[in-house]
Amino acid sequence: MRVDLFDFELPEERIALRPAVPREAARLLAVAPGAPFRDLHVRDLVDELAPGDLLVFNDTKVIPAQLTGLRRREGLAPGEGTARIDATLHMRVAPDRWKAFVRPAKRVATGDRIAFGDGGEACLLGALDATVEEKGEAGEVTLRFDLSGAHLDAAIAGAGAIPLPPYIASKRPQDAQDRADYQTIYAREEGAVAAPTAGLHWTPELLAAVEARGVGTAFVTLHVGAGTFLPVKAEDTRDHRMHAEIGAVTPEVAERINAVRAAGGRLVAVGTTSLRLLESAAREDGTVAPFSGATDIFITPGYRFRAVDRLMTNFHLPRSTLFMLVSAFAGTDRMRRAYDHAIAEGYRFYSYGDACLLDRADDET
Repeated sequence: MRVDLFDFELPEERIALRPAVPREAARLLAVAPGAPFRDLHVRDLVDELAPGDLLVFNDTKVIPAQLTGLRRREGLAPGEGTARIDATLHMRVAPDRWKAFVRPAKRVATGDRIAFGDGGEACLLGALDATVEEKGEAGEVTLRFDLSGAHLDAAIAGAGAIPLPPYIASKRPQDAQDRADYQTIYAREEGAVAAPTAGLHWTPELLAAVEARGVGTAFVTLHVGAGTFLPVKAEDTRDHRMHAEIGAVTPEVAERINAVRAAGGRLVAVGTTSLRLLESAAREDGTVAPFSGATDIFITPGYRFRAVDRLMTNFHLPRSTLFMLVSAFAGTDRMRRAYDHAIAEGYRFYSYGDACLLDRADDET
């Protein structure tokens, strides 16, 4: 499928640089087959759900995965042996190893040593040094740190910064408020390097309101990696490689999901990350199995959804895998019209922006 089918023009002023306050004051566009678009607010979700429905949230927690360090090589002339390197961790592969995207990639080679956090808080915990164990494509490397496990976690927390998406970071510096804003209120499983942004709209009051209506809540974990949000550079979707992410659906949650669906309740995924994990765990008959491991599921139009009935999600980037996913879920033409409507009506886009509530459309229109 041609990637340019998922392109659109977005005015710069539609990109949100701060979230709505309070969180549930963000706007919500309801998109359903055979119905006009409805302009709501996130707080109106309570009336859009029915007793017996089940909301599934991603409880991953964003870590400060943006690191800056110095690459050092021995035996070179003064000034040639060092280079400043930026690294964004995106998937842990061992207690002492992370896959990361580095810049400038051409200054990094297998075997290089990089000292991260020099002069920062990490020095209180010991040097945060790593070896480039493997170098892949598009600036991806495997870093083997000298520290491991909880000691490595603490050093990363001290030396790292929250990796704001580039469309925010390029327009303003990160500040202390982002540490709270770029985290869901129910985040508890550390490991994500990007927030599951549909969850940023939720408050304790909104959660209490949907539960009072008889709507259930369940939590799965998918550690969102930076690769999920990279633009698709290929001209055809068949040539795009998704980066894997680690996720888990516990047996208890799988059993609860299956009981809700068997009783006629709808499964409502809060965010594309929850949806991708649920579909990775879904069997052919639509039941959900326990899951633990990596998924690189890539959903494009033509995919047959097996588990998820509704999706709450933010507005996504042009030519992105996430816009392809929502087009597969609600219909390509319908989502193009929905995005045109959102732009015309002043909706705010991307991670700190507004949201939409999508009903699954199997007719692809």
